[in-house]
Amino acid sequence: MTISPELAHTTVLLNETVDGCVTDPDGVYVDGTFGRGGHSRQLLSKLSAEGRLIGFDKDPRAIESGNELAAEDGRFQIVQSSFADMRSALAELGIEKVSGILLDLGVSSPQLDDAERGFSFMKDGPLDMRMNPDAGMSAAAWVATMPESEIARVLKEYGEERFAKRMARVLVEKRKNEEINRTLQLAEIIKHANPAWEKHKHPATRAFQAIRIAVNNELGDLETVLADSVDLLLPAGRLSVISFHSLEDRMVKRFIRAQEKGKDLPPGLPVMEDQLGKTMKKIGKAIMPTKAEIDRNPRARSAVLRIAERLA
Repeated sequence: MTISPELAHTTVLLNETVDGCVTDPDGVYVDGTFGRGGHSRQLLSKLSAEGRLIGFDKDPRAIESGNELAAEDGRFQIVQSSFADMRSALAELGIEKVSGILLDLGVSSPQLDDAERGFSFMKDGPLDMRMNPDAGMSAAAWVATMPESEIARVLKEYGEERFAKRMARVLVEKRKNEEINRTLQLAEIIKHANPAWEKHKHPATRAFQAIRIAVNNELGDLETVLADSVDLLLPAGRLSVISFHSLEDRMVKRFIRAQEKGKDLPPGLPVMEDQLGKTMKKIGKAIMPTKAEIDRNPRARSAVLRIAERLA
């Protein structure tokens, strides 16, 4: 499959993420968000002939890219599935433990730039937004069927949108008279329902982000894979997660902190350190892209990388 230059993907925090993930060149690793394979190719370059890498992605076009890489490198194989299904999918492959898990959250540049995928409010296309367009409810169906209260909740919680109730009310009124099934159509409705535009930000930015997260169950899937990572990682195995959204980063940060703390026991209870049930420790501080990387790739500006290591 040939990817046109305008749909190419620039991998964010490439070296930092992979270097933070790989501790054993002979180990088995997981790229939970294969995309176009930027992190996977870099990760494979760090592995020995005995190393192995399993990629996951829901997007059929990512799977095409993954199949190409698998044909080039026998150490790699791709699975079309959400990373939320990682534990069961790995078990089917006979894999119980891994040396590292890498997650690059959110939507990829090829998905954003392809108008037919319906992720962008900058180009007109069908209102889809599904990572896997062959499964689940499209954004158009979501907008058409969700109660006003649910639309408002999603816009407020996932988009951190101040005017969520107002936007939900306008959407429900509009859908009575017209089918909302195009990206620019939805963007115009949201734009006119937004009374306070943020400087240098399209007024539909937060709403589109929120609907995409809801349609793809992104936060629910992230919660599942974080919990599963504790049992999947070998001692000294690493979890590397890149977030682009404050809600995702908050989830990752709190998860790592909770694993470092261990069991939530009453204060003053006499327990030994090894009885606290600590499972992970963070590796360094959160890593952000350099100015040089942001200049090369403006979409990297909101990226945050957090790395944790499984304790023995």
